[in-house]
Amino acid sequence: MKMKFYRFLAPIVLLLGLFSCHRSERWVEINGAVWNTIYSIKYEGAENLVDSIYMVLREVEMSLSPFNSQSKISAVNRGESAEVDSNIIAAFRVSQYVNRLSGGAFDPTLSPLINLWGFGYESYDCYEPTSEMIDCVKRTVGIDSCYITNGKLYKKHHDTTFNFSAVTKGFGCDKVAEMLRRNGADNYLIEIGGEIALGGVNDRGKPWRVMIDAPDEGMMPGQQGLVTIEPGSGGVATSGNYRNYRDLGNGHKVGHTINAITGRPVETNTLSVTIKADDCATADALATACMAMHPDSAISMVSKLEGVQVLLVTLQPDSTLSIYSTFSR
Repeated sequence: MKMKFYRFLAPIVLLLGLFSCHRSERWVEINGAVWNTIYSIKYEGAENLVDSIYMVLREVEMSLSPFNSQSKISAVNRGESAEVDSNIIAAFRVSQYVNRLSGGAFDPTLSPLINLWGFGYESYDCYEPTSEMIDCVKRTVGIDSCYITNGKLYKKHHDTTFNFSAVTKGFGCDKVAEMLRRNGADNYLIEIGGEIALGGVNDRGKPWRVMIDAPDEGMMPGQQGLVTIEPGSGGVATSGNYRNYRDLGNGHKVGHTINAITGRPVETNTLSVTIKADDCATADALATACMAMHPDSAISMVSKLEGVQVLLVTLQPDSTLSIYSTFSR
């Protein structure tokens, strides 16, 4: 059971300096900041739906953000409530599905371990947790022992907490896409912090094309492309350890993907994984699971899934990159 989490969820802020809305005759382009990351949305339609987009993202945050103390999942984590809404139910179902597929590699109840290693919504000094600390926290982990019934979420342990960050950006993309389609906008591209939902065609009437970043910690997102894919409609998500890591202060760097069996950061030669699925929430969760697995196991898992494509980048012993891809070229 292994996991990655980004420290990106925080109260929604639309920064005026980063927000813009550009409109052509038929296409609307909106850029802004949310959840400590940026988003870009482009769609074909007669209406400017910026207010509706804001409302959707705010709704997702108030359901799923463990970084917002007023969210429903924060109340569940504190043991103040077991009541959940449709957004939490949807994120929980995707998480349990990918948890089963991956043999436990994906698990949002790893939240206490994520926090312990300094990648979660609680801050710790820069140190390496002791074995005793890790063992104490591990007893609370296991989404397979949690369940939802009659609108209430029942935990494995009273100290079990949930961090759906590895689903939320993808889920947010899906929710915005649903809203656009309800308003007649079937051609769109929604990106939140690198996770993408696509539908229809672009403003040139061509299939959408997406550039995948090279896994280089020295490069800014979008600065150096590795490959360009043409994924069609659905969701695309990329996960990697090369930008989200900590230096423990002794020259030892650790990535944010945690092994739930050992309670320690995963060490594999996988640098990044890009997944295409029917929806972005599932793609997000699968990409995270693949990062936590041996690359051969990850490829074996996704190869059995209908409609799922993968691009997996590993670092070889001679420091060269190896790319496995099922995307058409």
